[in-house]
This record gives sequence, structure tokens and C-alpha cells, in this order.
Amino acid sequence: MFAPQGPTFRELVVQALSSVERGYDLLAPKFDRTAYRTPEPVLESVTGALRRLGPFGSGLDVCCGTGAGMGVLRQVCRESITGVDFSAGMLAVGRAHAPTAPDAPRTDWVRADARALPFGPVFDLAVSFGAFGHFEPRERPGLFAQVHSVLRPGGRFVFPIVAPARPGSRHYWSLLAFDTAMRVRNALWRPRFVMYYRTFRLAEVREELIRAGFEVELRALEELGRRADGSPRCRLVVATRTR
Repeated sequence: MFAPQGPTFRELVVQALSSVERGYDLLAPKFDRTAYRTPEPVLESVTGALRRLGPFGSGLDVCCGTGAGMGVLRQVCRESITGVDFSAGMLAVGRAHAPTAPDAPRTDWVRADARALPFGPVFDLAVSFGAFGHFEPRERPGLFAQVHSVLRPGGRFVFPIVAPARPGSRHYWSLLAFDTAMRVRNALWRPRFVMYYRTFRLAEVREELIRAGFEVELRALEELGRRADGSPRCRLVVATRTR
């Protein structure tokens, strides 16, 4: 996090005291050198799973940031890919770093709020990586309804979800401490910065997706390993638009 090419402690503090949008605008130039970017093993594992489900025509990366998920879509979509995010800074970095190739799908970068997507039902696939902590639980049904509305019938909404930290483990307490600190910060400081790690629970998310009109399937991402109890470290949620 504090590597020479990454953000300094001061830069992270300034970001944390900003709004979500402004904070990511500030962080954008160094975002890909932080621990916040989705790790390559996760991206590669999801790409492999999507290859087995695809190929797809058009794809959407919801809350695309600097475009890590766009790299996944580029490998499984034949016609077009679109990244949508409300941070102009993140979009600018993604656009600047996007590879170009004669046979690559058409690529668009759109600034918009994921809670009000400016598209019709034109996508065969939607993905999202590491963005759901920026939405309060009460906002999720509306977010899922928006994704449902931009998928063609039979289109898929796909995202990885990591197994929860074991209660009492070091990771469990670190996430709890982070979420507690964020709630205190938001109670005392404006504008709010919504980023919580412990609010995206699989059972609740699955029910919300079903209510939004999806059929939900869970697939183990075996490349990412299993926990001591034999359960997957990471699952892929595959939500298919059925109506």
C-alpha cells in the first residue's frame, strides 16, 4: 500500500475524508498500485469460468474503476464491452491504459451511477469486481434491478464473492475494525464515504437477486483453493435473467 509508486499515507487520508466519487478521482492515478485492485488470480479464475459459459456478444463492467474487469470482458465478449463508473478519474485511467488490437471488441467508457444505468436491455453479460461495499444494503435491490434491466433475456450477471472470514481470526477482527472505523467516520464527518467489507452476505444477496428476477447458481472457483473445512475460498455467483 505504501510502496514508492503507490499512494502515500497522507493521500489515503485525504481520500478517506472525501466523498466516494472525489476520493476515487484522487486515487485513480495510483489505484492499480494498491491492494484495492482485484488480484490477478481472481480475474484469471473468473475469466476461465466465463469462457466455459460463453462466448458472449456484449458485456458490461458495473463500477469498472480503472478497468480490471474490462480485461476479463475483452477475453470473453466478441462484439462490444462497456465500462461504467461514476468517477471521471478512474474512467480516464482505464481509457488511457486500455489495449488496442484490430480484433478487439468495441470498447466504451461511460460515466454514470450504477443505481441509474443509462442503457436499455442490450447486454449479454454483466460483471462487477470489488464494488459492492460502496452500496448500503438497502440500496442493493435497486442496484440489482438496474443490472437486470440492462441484460437481454437469458443474460448473465456474474461476480466473485469471497468466503467470510472465520470468526475470531485475525482477518475477521481487521475487517470488523475497518467497518467500525468507517461507521464512526461517517457519523462524525461529511461527506460520507461508504465502504464496508462485512455487509455483502451471500444468503441475503442470493435472495435479493432472485426477487429482482434472476435465477442464481453458485460455482466454486477451484483455482483459488479451499478452506480448512473444505469449503471454497471464493465462489462465482452466476445470476441469469429469467424474466
